[in-house]
Amino acid sequence: MGQWLDSLTGWLSANPQWLGLAIFLVACIECLAIAGIIVPGTILLFAVAVLAGSGTFSLGETLLLGFLGGLLGDAVSYAVGKHFHQNIRRLPLLRHHPEWIGSAETYFQRYGIASLLVGRFIGPLRPMLPMVAGMFDMPLPRFIAVSLVAGAGWSVAYLLPGWATGAAMRLPLPEGFWLDAGIIAGTLAVTIGLSLNTSIRDQRHGTRLIAGMSFVALAGVFLGWPYLHEFDQGVMTLVQEHRSQAIDGAVVLVTRLGDFRTQLVLGGLLTGLLLLARQWRHALFAAGALMGTAFANGSLKWLFARARPEVLSDPLTSYSMPSGHSSASFAFFLVLAVLAGRGQPPRMRLTWVTLGCIPALAIALSRVYLGAHWPTDILAGALLACCVCALSLALAQRQQTLPALPLRVWWLVLPACIALLAFFALHALPQALLRYQY
Repeated sequence: MGQWLDSLTGWLSANPQWLGLAIFLVACIECLAIAGIIVPGTILLFAVAVLAGSGTFSLGETLLLGFLGGLLGDAVSYAVGKHFHQNIRRLPLLRHHPEWIGSAETYFQRYGIASLLVGRFIGPLRPMLPMVAGMFDMPLPRFIAVSLVAGAGWSVAYLLPGWATGAAMRLPLPEGFWLDAGIIAGTLAVTIGLSLNTSIRDQRHGTRLIAGMSFVALAGVFLGWPYLHEFDQGVMTLVQEHRSQAIDGAVVLVTRLGDFRTQLVLGGLLTGLLLLARQWRHALFAAGALMGTAFANGSLKWLFARARPEVLSDPLTSYSMPSGHSSASFAFFLVLAVLAGRGQPPRMRLTWVTLGCIPALAIALSRVYLGAHWPTDILAGALLACCVCALSLALAQRQQTLPALPLRVWWLVLPACIALLAFFALHALPQALLRYQY
């Protein structure tokens, strides 16, 4: 495998005109039924993304090629399942490996649409689930909508690391950058891995353990950030090198969702609606998580008094660490995710948490893109929100498990929160474009 991969990357390096087609085809094969299991597409995607990041393609072009390739793989897999239905089990490879389709079928029947969203990030399930959706006659418009959303997140998750690695290798980054990056990646991997294991096992004190692990990681960031200066500088250099005025407006629109006023009104609206619906314990959990995160964020900012990056033309006067946008957005979306997962199996609860982290992560990363926060600032904000949310949930469930919210309450909460987010984002966009400029 190593020699073959070296030969392929060497040939693409010498013939960069074929790299775009390679990204598209590898992404397609990785999401194609059966082929995605046999071909080591994840390794190939990382390799071609590294080549793209070395100066051949911009990040947007790389993500778009991977996104379109993944959509084609999904479409072909869905069409195969739709055409053959149950007869697909008679195909030679599936006849000898029934477990390939069996696990995907079980996952799809249990979780439905959510299986396509989360299964996109699970290697053995990714290429099989679209085919299973076609087998069970999932409506085409619904499949297309889910595939678009899942494909966008998948292309970012699987291509961005490789592209960033290629771009980082091309730039003159600080000497200790890779060591710092390895330490941070290892810490996050251990924290997330232990949290996932605790959640899947549904341990009695699992929520408290997650709060404790988040606190330990958070303490490590606060104590170690002076020694992570090379990482912060390297990531900021990498991001600012590839800023584009073409997407500044979209990034500003995203970052406005994490503004203090927006999150304050949003948190008040969510808590108020839960109280109005007489969901007292749910409202107590939400208020505790949101207010606790805000209070802790303000206190830590004042205590550490870290200066912001000197990127903005009109530098902000408040302190930088932890990022208020990161902590507030993670707190809000994690609260929604936790409430959505009440009364469901552990894996489904993790599904909602994963989905909740996507918009929060987008808001947090927008702060680094705009030069308003260091990367360790948004990392500290996310860990702070995770710690406080887990602690608030543990307190809310001290005597009795928090029950699931009635469906009528969700029909009240979700439209109101979405409408408020859209209002604040669109209303502040003109001023934001003037504020965040080169």
